[in-house]
Amino acid sequence: MTARFDKSRLPSRHVTEGPSRAPQRSYFYAMGLTDEEIHRPWVGVATCWNEAAPCNIALNRQAQAVKAGVKQAGGTPREFTTITVTDGIAMGHEGMRSSLASRDAIADTVELTMRGHCYDALVGLAGCDKSLPGMMMAMVRLNVPSVFIYGGSILPGRLNGQDVTVQDVFEAVGKHQAGNLSEAELAILERVACPGAGACGAQYTANTMACVSEAMGLALLNSSGAPAPYESRDQYGAASGEAVLRLIEKNIRARDIVTRKSLENAARIVACTGGSTNAALHLPAIAHEAGISFDLFDVTDIMRDTPYFCDLRPGGRYVAKDLYEVGGVPVVLKELRKLGLLHEECMTASGRTLGEELDEIRGDADGRVIYPAATPLTPTGGVVGLRGNLAPDGAIVKVAGMSAEEQVFTGPARVFESEEAAFEAVRARAYKEGEVIVIRNEGPAGGPGMREMLATTAAISGQGMGKKVALITDGRFSGATRGFCVGHVGPEAAHGGPIALIRDGDVITINAITGGLSVALSDEELAARKAAWAGPAPTIYATGAIWKFAKLVGGARWGAVTHPGAAAERHVYMDL
Repeated sequence: MTARFDKSRLPSRHVTEGPSRAPQRSYFYAMGLTDEEIHRPWVGVATCWNEAAPCNIALNRQAQAVKAGVKQAGGTPREFTTITVTDGIAMGHEGMRSSLASRDAIADTVELTMRGHCYDALVGLAGCDKSLPGMMMAMVRLNVPSVFIYGGSILPGRLNGQDVTVQDVFEAVGKHQAGNLSEAELAILERVACPGAGACGAQYTANTMACVSEAMGLALLNSSGAPAPYESRDQYGAASGEAVLRLIEKNIRARDIVTRKSLENAARIVACTGGSTNAALHLPAIAHEAGISFDLFDVTDIMRDTPYFCDLRPGGRYVAKDLYEVGGVPVVLKELRKLGLLHEECMTASGRTLGEELDEIRGDADGRVIYPAATPLTPTGGVVGLRGNLAPDGAIVKVAGMSAEEQVFTGPARVFESEEAAFEAVRARAYKEGEVIVIRNEGPAGGPGMREMLATTAAISGQGMGKKVALITDGRFSGATRGFCVGHVGPEAAHGGPIALIRDGDVITINAITGGLSVALSDEELAARKAAWAGPAPTIYATGAIWKFAKLVGGARWGAVTHPGAAAERHVYMDL
């Protein structure tokens, strides 16, 4: 045991120290560990590696680099894995009900593994939409010294001289259904859109939350940028393994890093990059693990006064690889700092403040992918919070790339009781220009699982109707969604929210300029409909994990969380 670490204050002492722990040590000898390794700090190296999708396939390789870094710095790494549900594969069918529930399952299983084996610190590797926030939630819940590392983005595919992503494939399905793309052309696109390992390539949810991990301080600066196939990513893995030992030495824990101010920094980077609306679900959930009140409106208030200056898909032109090549997240953060929009005093996983880290960055905005923040694409962020008599607990809409005229919409409701019903209507063109498509019973509890609606919205876009209709739902939208699509409407239908009471023909107004979402009905009419409401729509999930999630989950405004959080905490794991 080196003098750098006081083992008597670390959780691993419960399984490695003293005569009474001889049985536990016998297991460690069985795995080839030496006396010296047993008595060092123990670092859990958690990955979401699996063969489900390209976003996860490179994590196992990167974990080996992390473990080498931990060993180099004087720790003992113990690798373990947890699940991932990949939205691109789960999209558009019953599998999507597992997605949001998987976020909490990831946090829960990492917590249980860390607690059961008494690990002292955590390096977490994740590569897909829900695995990133799930891993960060576990770090903050356990409040151990923690470093997060993203598995990296996929490279863009190429077709006819243009970059293509999985978003193009989803939208091509709509074009094919509309008769504007042949089956042979679709077959070519699907074969070239995703050329290798990595998460979906633009500023969708995975890359949005990767940017968040750096801005919030849980990841080393610039660690999220290099695409997954680049083996140069391994140096960030090794550096993350070394960094976590410094955090143990200095007793810098996850909640020293994740604070109200660092969450505000995270919301800033979502806004200025035109990131996914799902960040407004995940940031409150991460805050909840720290006992910080930070809801959807806190996120969107920050977004409203943050300029949008990164020209990234789906609202813009470029993909994650392009952002990396012009300096990545550190350059974006430097631009925010120039406007005084960053809390520089926040601690980071390096053991230094964000400001100290940014002082080392030499790059500047290139004016193509990253515009100077003083001359942004638009003066406000790409995501807007909405509230009104149709959404008392709020809703959210992504407006990156939309003109002011496109951000106000009034029209009659066309109500669907599920995504499947809406998708069939879209496929059959059984909707009209000027309508507001309402998809309900898709919230966290009512879905259950708060499915994403990319299949439906991509089909609408593929039919050339993306700017001719609006869509609202108590479910979610993919980071790849385009068009005037409002999600997270709360309270959800299953909780008796006003969205449960809407009928075909009711006139709905969405105003992203003023932040309003209303239906032209009096309070008396809404109250009468509520009194006559038959209650939540039944689902086919009467048992199992999804039933359990539906019973526990709270509203989207607060992150769709499933337990009381740090506000009700009676102990801190590290101090047991």
